[in-house]
Amino acid sequence: MDFYTSVFELIDMRSFSNLWFWIALAIMWSTASHWVLGVPFDMVLRARRHGGQTEQDLEDLVRINTNRMLMIARVSGLWLLMLGCFVLTLLGLTGFLYGLEIAQALFLLGLPMSLVGLLSLSTARLIQQEDASGEHLRKRLSRHRLYVQMIGVASIFVTALWGMYQNLNHGALGG
Repeated sequence: MDFYTSVFELIDMRSFSNLWFWIALAIMWSTASHWVLGVPFDMVLRARRHGGQTEQDLEDLVRINTNRMLMIARVSGLWLLMLGCFVLTLLGLTGFLYGLEIAQALFLLGLPMSLVGLLSLSTARLIQQEDASGEHLRKRLSRHRLYVQMIGVASIFVTALWGMYQNLNHGALGG
């Protein structure tokens, strides 16, 4: 028995039964929930508590990040949208039509994150249009974080159900 066979027998390389997939899923949603439009959420909380320079720093960082996101969307948004749709369609078809488990796993990671990306773009546009600052900006960022968390909970739930189905189905077929 060679080294690779030993490793593949020791570690199940299927996506939904692999511990690393679930760790990556948890880290991905934890990070998405913590970084709101590129701003760490603890900074929003500190600005609410202390105000002053902390709030000014928050407003500056949000302004920089929203301007950057909207500039990227204006310059190459259509190309990024086409590429994202192509990749998600490719993953969806190869995963669910042809039964490739890694493509299913990547699709279940990518689709909700693309929704978060679109939500972030919409929130950035609203912040810039309203010229939001102070309490209004903090409320907008908190609402955005809540929506990201709701998408994350739904995504984890659907992924867990599909993963359990795949693991039970794979176990029933005898591996």
